[in-house]
Parts: sequence; C-alpha cells; structure tokens
Amino acid sequence: MTVSAERGEETPVDAHWAMRVSELGEAAYMHEFFSRADDASHEALGMAHARVGGGVVTVMAHDPTGGFWNRTIGLGVDEPLTDAVLEEVLDFVRSHGGPLTILQVAPGADPAGWEDLLVRAGARPSATWVKFAGRDVEPPEVRTDLRVEVLTAAHGADFARVMCLGFGMPMDSPLPGWFATMPGWGGAHTAYGAFDGDDLVAAASLVVDGDVASLCGAATLPDHRGRGAQGALMARRITDAAARGCRWLAAETGSETPESPNPSLHNMRRIGLTELYERRNWVWQAPAR
Repeated sequence: MTVSAERGEETPVDAHWAMRVSELGEAAYMHEFFSRADDASHEALGMAHARVGGGVVTVMAHDPTGGFWNRTIGLGVDEPLTDAVLEEVLDFVRSHGGPLTILQVAPGADPAGWEDLLVRAGARPSATWVKFAGRDVEPPEVRTDLRVEVLTAAHGADFARVMCLGFGMPMDSPLPGWFATMPGWGGAHTAYGAFDGDDLVAAASLVVDGDVASLCGAATLPDHRGRGAQGALMARRITDAAARGCRWLAAETGSETPESPNPSLHNMRRIGLTELYERRNWVWQAPAR
C-alpha cells in the first residue's frame, strides 16, 4: 500500500488529513513487517495479513506475546467502517486461527458512531495509544555517548535480542528468528542501532511508504536506558526520511499514567511531532474452539 500524503504547499492540513497520515502510515509498516516475513516465521508464528476496508489486518495465530501482533488498523479512514467491513475483518481473523484482533480505530474515523458497531460485534474497550504526526520536521540535536548506525543482515541476532528484551517479548519463541531477518530487508524498511562500543544496546526501524515515514519498533535494553539512545535514533531516522523525499512523519506510543510513565511519549513531543489524539484499543476475542 502507498500512503499519498502530500497536499501541496498552499493546501491547509486539517485534523482529518493528519489522522489519515498517522493511521495509514502505521497500517503500512505493519503490512511491511508481515509481508516480508520469511517462510519459517510465517509457519512457526501462524502469520497472515490482508487489506480490508482501506486498512490492514494482521494475524499471528501463535502469538507469544498474547495478542500484540494481532491488529486491525486504518478502518474508517479512506472507506467507511460498516458492518460488512467489520465482518470481513473478523472472518479473516477466524479463518486464519487468530485468537483475537485489536481493532485500532481513530477517533475521527467515518462514520460517527462506529463504537456501537464494535460493541455489537463483541469488541470491548481496552488501553489507549497516543498518535503523532509531523510535516517537515527538523531533526533535533541530541546528546548521547552512543554511536548510531544503519544495521545490516550481520546484526540480525543482536537486533532480535534488543527487540525482545527491550519490549519484554520472549526470547524462547519464534519471534527472535523473525526479528533477526529485519536488518537484511532493505527497500522500504531500514533498521538502525545505537552502539555502546561494539555492543548493540538500542534499535529502531524506519518504514517509508509514499511520502510518509513511520518511526516504529524502537527498543532499548533496560540497563542502557536514559542515555539518549531513542532521541538519537529518532534524529537519524528523521534525517534519512527527508533524504528519501518524505515530508511526513508518523508515530505512536502507549499512553502514560503517573504510575506508569512512558519516556517515548516525551521523546516524540520533544522532537517536534504533533500529538493528534489518544486512540482506544478495542479487543475482539475469537470464540473458543
């Protein structure tokens, strides 16, 4: 899929357009992650993906995280979210053995009242994420003693370790095998790392789709946090996105509470992205077999 986001120099960018950029940018990178997975990962994790209703559905039947990779993004953005569209999504999830799907629908999705549609289908509200976008963002100045580099296939195992440990995902699962292939993909996807000497201690991805670049998949090893790794990785990705002709950036992260602060949220604000809205996750559980 290609997100065509440019509206021209004189065209005002309204809230709906910014929402479109952010939602479809996220859908595009999830499609990239699933469509480029190797055959072994597809089989071991039970992966499937499809474009439905203008959005993207990803299924991981054997998701070691309990559901994170089972997501539906972008509904109601370019096409109305209807009962028929939602049923097509749920049919796809059921037919590929998905245990659930997290329906991630933007507050401004079309038409109004789509929450009632999700409730009728059996979905329940859950946690919220914060969505960000920015146009012509200047890379920030970041101080860090870490070295940022583009990763290659040779860094695959280290990239997988950082991703799993940084996100709290199980190493004793097929996930590291999938993650390890990502630095070798190239094309729309670029993997980056922050090094302490020769040790990879943080990693992140950039996915380019049309003129939209998504800042995604950022993780830091727990004992190396607070050293500016993610700020430096953001700055490098912003610079590289502009060099590839992208004028838009899209990103998201979990909401925070006083009991559970989220440094990524503050990093995104600090680099100049615009905070668009909080998006509620709606969880639909597949019937027990």
